[in-house]
Amino acid sequence: MNPMPPNNVSSDVRMKGFASRKTVEEAIEWIDSQLPNFSNLPSEEVSLLESCGRILAADVVSSVNVPGFNRSMMDGFALRATETHGATPYNPLPFKISGGSFPGSPFSGTVFPGQAVCIMTGAPMPDGANAVLPVENTERQGDSLLAMGEVSAGKHVGAVGEDVQSGSTLLSARRTLRPQDIGVLSSIGCSQALVIRRPRVGILITGNELLPCGTAPRDYQITDANGPMLHSLVKRDGGQPVMPGLVPDDRESLLASMAAMSESADILLVSGGSSVGQDDHAPQLVATHGMLAIHGIAMRPSSPAGMGLFNNRLVFLLPGNPVSCLCAYDFFAGRAIRAFSGRNTEWPYRRVQAKLTRKLVSTVGRVDYARVKLIGNNAEPISISGASILTSTTSADGFVIIPSNSEGYAAETIIEVFLY
Repeated sequence: MNPMPPNNVSSDVRMKGFASRKTVEEAIEWIDSQLPNFSNLPSEEVSLLESCGRILAADVVSSVNVPGFNRSMMDGFALRATETHGATPYNPLPFKISGGSFPGSPFSGTVFPGQAVCIMTGAPMPDGANAVLPVENTERQGDSLLAMGEVSAGKHVGAVGEDVQSGSTLLSARRTLRPQDIGVLSSIGCSQALVIRRPRVGILITGNELLPCGTAPRDYQITDANGPMLHSLVKRDGGQPVMPGLVPDDRESLLASMAAMSESADILLVSGGSSVGQDDHAPQLVATHGMLAIHGIAMRPSSPAGMGLFNNRLVFLLPGNPVSCLCAYDFFAGRAIRAFSGRNTEWPYRRVQAKLTRKLVSTVGRVDYARVKLIGNNAEPISISGASILTSTTSADGFVIIPSNSEGYAAETIIEVFLY
């Protein structure tokens, strides 16, 4: 993480409003300047059974061949390939069956001329044999075998190291481990994987009007939506969320929670108290006790978002309105969490092209985050306002970004949609 800049932005904008706002590009540039290199990320060993979805911290080089022996790829008979030349159903060639080779239980002898060994798929090839004649091309009578087809040398035989060669780089660092990767690692004898440690992300939710998750809203209070949403987003992006509970809207309580959380967390998220209201203490606390790099961003929603350093930890100030919180997380906090977890910093959303059914209006100098519903190949705008209406994101299939140099998009414009 780079040293903090010498000056804080003006921190106390309560009941005054923002004199100016940073651009989205400036905010992202500042975030990127604080992110660690992949090689500096802490790693840990985890059980192979728990490693799916984790990010490899280093290349995996195999110390063994897989398979470590020549093996049959078919059920049939191991024999000398040249002795089958000319064999057809009308010209069967005779062999003597001298034994059997089974998975984990090889034939201990040698296949001599005129002999064949009954062999199962995956079983070791016996000495003296160099091909497998499939069982459907044979006819057996006791210990006698009639070959009714030809095979060439090496046919239906899996060679040593055919799957994995000793000394080869099996998987590279930065790879997200998939189920098949886990199988390959197990095949070379791994019981653990060295992966990037999940960053601990402290989630502080402020608001005297909030009730804990799972509580029915009542009177003039509402149930916390941002906490569970952020918890899920952090897990999606490879972080380990830590939520100590709701924090009251007062300076002392918020400062104490931030200080305690920063002792163990790699990144702090503070939801609520980030704007210009009388009880919005988070920006001033960060400026006073750390470094407030950015507060107020030219975007809609999420304009009251901020970011900086607290106890040398990255801290993101996310608006309390749920859609603004989601938007600010995706643009800023998620980018940092993905970097700390070893992942690609870009959005983890699939993109499609669609035609707008009606125009989307924006203002030059501001980035807009517009929710849309897909109907076939068409995109129907839902809303670009209403930052407290979280259901505008659940009824949407995705969102459209209107850049700051645009006044919007006309109807029937082909636009890029990021799918939720």
